[in-house]
Amino acid sequence: MLAAATGISFGFFLLGNKNVANITVIYILALILTAWRTDGYLYGFISALFCVIAVNYFFSYPYFKFNFFLDGYPVTFIGMLAITVITSTTTTALKRQRRTVAEREKALAEADREKLRANLLRAVSHDLRTPLTSIIGSSSSFLENYTELTDEERTELISNIKEDSQWLLNMVENLLTVTRINDTSADKVKKSPEVVEEVVSEAIQRLKKRLPDIQIRVNMPNDFLMISMDPTLIEQVLINLLENAFVHSGTAGPIDLIICNASDQVIFTVRDYGVGISEKRLPYIFEGQQTSSENADGHKGIGIGLSICKTIIQAHGGQITARNHSLNPDGSPHSGNSAESLKAYVTSAPRSPGGAEFTFTLPKEKEDMKNA
Repeated sequence: MLAAATGISFGFFLLGNKNVANITVIYILALILTAWRTDGYLYGFISALFCVIAVNYFFSYPYFKFNFFLDGYPVTFIGMLAITVITSTTTTALKRQRRTVAEREKALAEADREKLRANLLRAVSHDLRTPLTSIIGSSSSFLENYTELTDEERTELISNIKEDSQWLLNMVENLLTVTRINDTSADKVKKSPEVVEEVVSEAIQRLKKRLPDIQIRVNMPNDFLMISMDPTLIEQVLINLLENAFVHSGTAGPIDLIICNASDQVIFTVRDYGVGISEKRLPYIFEGQQTSSENADGHKGIGIGLSICKTIIQAHGGQITARNHSLNPDGSPHSGNSAESLKAYVTSAPRSPGGAEFTFTLPKEKEDMKNA
């Protein structure tokens, strides 16, 4: 900084502009930049001393000689030193404040991860024990009482084993998802431009292999839609939400997956037309807390599933919400926070008086805007 200021000042000096005031301004700018780019006061003090000496020796008459008896010389030195001290103090305080904010954000992120781990352990302790006990009990009954069991009883035992094993597989997939997020850092998921239709199609195909009876109606724009995401993680979110709607809605009716293309984000809504969500549980639905291994609807809860959904969406910079929706008199869904295309979406299938609705958003990045 000081070398650059000296070079520029000599340029002015050699071109005939020997006004000391202009050269002093150049050195003051160098002082401010030096104080901004360094920590503490030592560099600023040394720079201020150099500037005063340089102005006196190089650019004050008689040139290239020291003259400490110039009018205003002490004022110039004190002024430059004051500017240095003030700037150094300000920049040091700002840097300290930035470090404090960064450490606080890091602590909050770590607290969120610890909370996720605690919820994970709590969910695993509650949710894994019951299906494993059921599998062991059913298989023991099948082996020990095989000859005494009827065909219907054998089929029921095998079906129970299959159902609990399938549920355990789902839990393992969620556990692997948590591990993947923790390994890549919750705020640094690897995103790449992906075609939304392909991600949705892959999620539905994977889910139908697990739940052949599930009915899903997809409503999305006809336009080509591409957005940056981690496709594997978003597929897991869609699978968790659609499976929740199928298992816990209390109805065998179709589930709606509605995708809306907004100006700065893409909105995904999973809507069922069943019993909805308990108002007491709704505020804590994404906390991953289970008071028991069974839900009010008699089905095992996936425990950490919704907590993982929230973690994945937040890692993508989006938001996820849950609510109970109601229907308008004409049978169309009433939704106060959806886009116009969602309000206008009406299907001819019979519907119940309401149900649960999960909505998450994925923000568009600059690359997505260009692709659009």
